[in-house]
Amino acid sequence: MNLFYAAFIPGLQDVVSDVLKERLSDLKIIKLVDGAVIFETETTYDKLNFFCFNNIFAVIDVAEKFHTKARGHGGNILNEYINTVTEGIGNTNIIINNSKNIQSFRIVALNENIPAAIDYRLRAQAENYISRLSALKVNRSLPDTEFWFLHRSEGFCVFMKRLTLRSSWDKTLHKGELPPPLAWTLCRLARLKHSDAVLDPFCGYGSIPQEALKHFHVTNFTACDNNSEAVSYTQSRFKNNKIFSLHKRDYCELPALIGENSIDAIVTDPPWGHFRETKDSDFLLKMSDIFYKLLKKGGRAVVLCANDGNFTQFSRFESEAKIPILLSGKKALIIILNKN
Repeated sequence: MNLFYAAFIPGLQDVVSDVLKERLSDLKIIKLVDGAVIFETETTYDKLNFFCFNNIFAVIDVAEKFHTKARGHGGNILNEYINTVTEGIGNTNIIINNSKNIQSFRIVALNENIPAAIDYRLRAQAENYISRLSALKVNRSLPDTEFWFLHRSEGFCVFMKRLTLRSSWDKTLHKGELPPPLAWTLCRLARLKHSDAVLDPFCGYGSIPQEALKHFHVTNFTACDNNSEAVSYTQSRFKNNKIFSLHKRDYCELPALIGENSIDAIVTDPPWGHFRETKDSDFLLKMSDIFYKLLKKGGRAVVLCANDGNFTQFSRFESEAKIPILLSGKKALIIILNKN
């Protein structure tokens, strides 16, 4: 069996649980906590093919006993755990077995998801231990892989090897662009079907249409934004895609532009103060009215907004669910709405 640790956007535990159960018939969830899941399956990493996770790791060891204050190493729980791990516990085959593309590594230490300083002698001890087993070289700047020591606030520690090899979203996305796992999740919550006419009236740099077209295979996607830079980038991103139409307009023009009662699903991340403020105090009320005009009877909308109570402006709709999440340290809310 393979044991994985997967990190996701805090607040999406129920979504992640449903996706795992749907996709893995032999699934065993070991732990499901805020922003992370440890699960067991016969399925190998190359066949997992999940889109709701930020990162996935192969778990070498999980320890429960470090929920109390550590007695040694100056009371530092993480240092005590690192010292214990280098005694050779856990599934060391994960350390030993690496692809030919993996030649170097570095150690990452996190205490309750915050980068943690560890004793330099313990770091060297852990690096020597991993290097001896794996024959990998230490590269603290640009490694091919990472070995993580993590202490969670729920009271357990994990030693694991990172499997997702990419830069962090902060380094690769435009300001205000949704991380692909969140865009994918919004599309899933909208229950997109192949035949749906889908709209993102605040498409920005195109994260939501990208996920909808690539993974949900919709054949009719309309996008809109009034930001020139974002529209230019998105036009280039979907160049020659005949099932995607993009309008550089204000969203209020959409009913006249594409027709009322013409859309099956709206999936969107409107301006809500995270990266871009809106000066219109009645913005949500006006947006709700526009969405109501655009959607067909039985249509649905999935909207990401600030978790500040203003979602009451969507009173014309039936509220199916409200999911509070944490996005880049900001409290946000996913609202699922139905037009009956």
